[in-house]
Amino acid sequence: MAKSSKDGLESLVGKVVTFFCATYIYTGKLVSVSETEVKLTKASIVYETGAFTDSNWKDAQGLPQDVYIMLSSVESFMILK
Repeated sequence: MAKSSKDGLESLVGKVVTFFCATYIYTGKLVSVSETEVKLTKASIVYETGAFTDSNWKDAQGLPQDVYIMLSSVESFMILK
């Protein structure tokens, strides 16, 4: 099956996406996707999730600037909150 230009991560640009990585969880507005990394703006690092059904993270610390996440460290991603 041919992959369209808007499959996977590219289809989520402009949305708040949560990335479960090897060590941390990051969440923020996905603004760009490359072959090796993604860029989040208004990003937070999540230290404690709380219940996934809750509307807010139990402990999420806002980052002072945009964050780049290496795709090699991403285990999964989704729109969660």
